[in-house]
Amino acid sequence: MKQGPFIAVEGPIGAGKTTLATMLSNELHIPVVKEIVEENPFLDKFYQNIDEWSFQLEMFFLCNRYKQLEDTGLQYIAKNKPVISDYHIYKNLIFAERTLKGVQRDKYRQIYHLLTDDLPKPNIILYIRADLDTLLKRIKKRGRSFEQNMDTAYLQQLIEDYDEAMSSIAAREPSTTIITIDGTKIDFVENPEHFAQIASQVKELIR
Repeated sequence: MKQGPFIAVEGPIGAGKTTLATMLSNELHIPVVKEIVEENPFLDKFYQNIDEWSFQLEMFFLCNRYKQLEDTGLQYIAKNKPVISDYHIYKNLIFAERTLKGVQRDKYRQIYHLLTDDLPKPNIILYIRADLDTLLKRIKKRGRSFEQNMDTAYLQQLIEDYDEAMSSIAAREPSTTIITIDGTKIDFVENPEHFAQIASQVKELIR
């Protein structure tokens, strides 16, 4: 059976993924799946000592996202119902490849593929790309305490990693439509016209 619209909103930390996914969910009247972030018990420790707590942090995220997407597949995708998510499962590798090393990274890769290779994948990705200054402003504005002292070099590297990841997905999954949103110039929260343009593109795709 042909898969219905499965939309993922992606981008580095502070890009506005959850905000845009929620706005589109309300506009299109389709359910939204939001990733668990602040509930991760290792977040504070991770930002204080990345090397020490990366594996625990990444495994918590992976297991929670796996369960969410397994449920999403059963509730919506298997029934050919549209759904939107504020992440793509591939983000786990984006972060893990940067933070894990050696044996831990090898183990994580094996577990990742074991859990995710047969999960439903989005057929539409909205990729919010923004420069470092824009991301830092948005991170400061939303006020999560554990993000306020984030290493700017780490965030800049994430921007580059996301560009590479989107290119990889485009090459590996040619049937997936990727729409890149210039988050530095486009403010879909403050400018209704900007959001309307994004929503119009998505409506065309899922029509």
